[in-house]
Amino acid sequence: MDISVIIPLLNESDSLSELHSSLKKVMTSNSFSYEVIFIDDGSSDESWDVINRISKENQSIKGIRFLKNYGKSQALHVGFLKAKGNVVFTMDADLQDDPEEIPALYKMITNENYDLVSGWKKKRFDSVLFKNIPSKIFNFAARLTSGIKLNDFNCGLKAFKAEVVKNIEVYGEMHRYIPVLAKNEGFNRIGQKIVKHSPRKYGKTKFGPSRFIHGFLDLITIWFISKFGKRPMHLFGRIGFLMLLIGFLFAIYLGYDKLFVNPYGRLIAERSEFYISLATMIIGSQFFAIGFIGELILRYNKSKTHYRVRQEVNL
Repeated sequence: MDISVIIPLLNESDSLSELHSSLKKVMTSNSFSYEVIFIDDGSSDESWDVINRISKENQSIKGIRFLKNYGKSQALHVGFLKAKGNVVFTMDADLQDDPEEIPALYKMITNENYDLVSGWKKKRFDSVLFKNIPSKIFNFAARLTSGIKLNDFNCGLKAFKAEVVKNIEVYGEMHRYIPVLAKNEGFNRIGQKIVKHSPRKYGKTKFGPSRFIHGFLDLITIWFISKFGKRPMHLFGRIGFLMLLIGFLFAIYLGYDKLFVNPYGRLIAERSEFYISLATMIIGSQFFAIGFIGELILRYNKSKTHYRVRQEVNL
């Protein structure tokens, strides 16, 4: 199979038929063998009914329905597991991503040997204050911490080699950082392409201002995972060693002062340096303990993804 298209959605019943028609037209005109996997992330409208209907009309349309709303990352994760295409696409269901971009992105993967190509919505039709400006700040911070030169990390339209999506695990809200997850697994040929961005035609966005707060918190997480995810003791051990060293030096100073400089002066326990020494040694020991626990968790950790499927069609 040439292409798998994975489309997470939540309450997008109005747009699904139109999106299906556009995808079918593009795939047919380019003679692609394909599948489209709709992931219904706990919709409360008629989205699943629409998916059922179009899946009966077109056997290339497949659907997965979650028991409840688990989030975009979990939807993408299960879609990646099910995908059979040599090139895997992700896109949003709100008609803001244009299926006409698929052939060019496909060629960048197959002909130019990119591992991953991310869309770049250079001209956006979103709110300048609440989306465009925060998005620019967020993307700048993501470039700075990851070293990946992308202008739009969170663009829903992306293309991947199949081996990329089979070797990354998208969990929590890490869908924003799929390029970083791919890079961490050794897939370094990451490119971008300017893509068309259309105004939302139906419904309203499912993401509020809080997504930027969550995004920056996730950015800190992904930075930590990238740097120390496989060796937490390297971070916590350094901090612990530094704190223990400070405490030990204070202890030596207090002991030397008491024995050789001022043996008849105040008791060691009455001096502020004693409590600094004691506190830093305790804190240093705690950091070492955190590092050891992190190493143990890393070795025995199971899958971080969690979801329950209610129904599937054509899978």
